[in-house]
Amino acid sequence: MATPAFHIGSIPVYGRRILAPMDGFSDLPFRALCRRFGSAMSYTSFVNAAAILSGSAAARAALAFDDQERPVAAQIFDDDETRLLGAARRLLELSPDIVDVNMGCSSRCVAGRGAGAGLLRDPRKIGRILAALSAALPIPVTAKIRLGWDDDTRNYLEVARAIEDNGGRLIAVHGRTKVQAYTGAADWAPIGEIKAAVRIPVLGNGDIASAQDAERLMQRTGCDGVMIGRAAIGNPWIFLAGDATPEPRQVVPIVLEHLEHMVTCYGAVRAVVLFRKHLSRYLDRLALPEAERRPFLTTSDASDLRARLTAVAAGPSSSRRTIQRLPAPAAVVG
Repeated sequence: MATPAFHIGSIPVYGRRILAPMDGFSDLPFRALCRRFGSAMSYTSFVNAAAILSGSAAARAALAFDDQERPVAAQIFDDDETRLLGAARRLLELSPDIVDVNMGCSSRCVAGRGAGAGLLRDPRKIGRILAALSAALPIPVTAKIRLGWDDDTRNYLEVARAIEDNGGRLIAVHGRTKVQAYTGAADWAPIGEIKAAVRIPVLGNGDIASAQDAERLMQRTGCDGVMIGRAAIGNPWIFLAGDATPEPRQVVPIVLEHLEHMVTCYGAVRAVVLFRKHLSRYLDRLALPEAERRPFLTTSDASDLRARLTAVAAGPSSSRRTIQRLPAPAAVVG
């Protein structure tokens, strides 16, 4: 029997590379695909606690998962301690394995109101949130953080200790501050400092563009695993052992599989529109000339997109002949 890489409370995690929660990307189809390629667990994209409490259908859809994804962490955000506790209790109806509190989102509409990375300004409040959730929930509570609000307030060690001391069972650390957002280089050294300062598992995150990067981060910091975000978009192969580089003929079947799962979840028309952000990255791997990419990214017809992808899989000359015979894509509004 396989040995777990680490445990979140009593929950074993069998692997060290994990798909990071990304708003707009970490939905069920993408998570399930990455899980099949080797992501060791799933995090939902973050959901507003107020939306959960109001019974929002969109929030419930964002939190949906397959049992094959387990262990699953449902990620929530808010600046209000009472709402976070109420939402976490409501989440138990969906039976996630873990509740994760987002303390890393840098967007103005989230951090600017004191949620996400805005919580980093108040470690005592973080401690109260973790204590309340840990006492109320029968499942582990974890947190995803940044290094601080800005370079003058890099209080990551104080925040990490507040999380651990109040019942947190894992900390994921993005190696940038809130003000940096996604600019500049991620600083991995503080991830190692946090790992040395706490006894709970630590995940490193930031600037992991390959399996080799993931190994380097773990070796430098001693962290228990890594979260891979933007580099996984259009590249579920990053979760395989080694640095797999699929050939174009291997890419198309995965693209079609991802598209079909999107259609099942969202319906054909909405799925094609939502899929474009993934498709653009997949097309980078197919080395299509810019003029040939546009029809893939403007069609709103699932059958048309399937046919175009199938033609590409048949080979360069075949794809060009077949694509020319396909009807022009419908105009897209919005």
